Amino acid sequence: MNAETTPPGASALTFQFAALLSATPRGARLARLLGTEQLRSWGLVSDVAPLLIAELATNAAVHGHVRGQDFRLSLTVEVPGDADGTATLRIAVTDTRHEAVPVVRSPSPDGRTNGHGMLLIDALADAWGIEPGPFPCKTVWADIGLLGP
Repeated sequence: MNAETTPPGASALTFQFAALLSATPRGARLARLLGTEQLRSWGLVSDVAPLLIAELATNAAVHGHVRGQDFRLSLTVEVPGDADGTATLRIAVTDTRHEAVPVVRSPSPDGRTNGHGMLLIDALADAWGIEPGPFPCKTVWADIGLLGP
């Protein structure tokens, strides 16, 4: 579902996109492709956004997976009405395992490369967080600044 909304009396724009995807590696890959294409269709290009989408979606597919349950990718872009031209993108992924809360792990001295995705998100996002609910869901989100169209 796509929507463009302008609140009454405001000159800012809000772009929204949401997709329900299977909690599988294929669903995570599709989330990255759909998210990147949606941003492109809005005239927004980012090298960082596809990485964040991929990591959050992969976490949902691997750690938030519950048999028979999907995850939701949501993109929200707030474009201010001023001449600044900086938009804020919120990438949010909702899964059905509220107890599987992601944590930032330090790099392993043994060189392992798995389990450090939140370290990437922490480094690349301007802000990120976790919102519980509605039960049994949780949403992990990351915000980044973008140059507007």
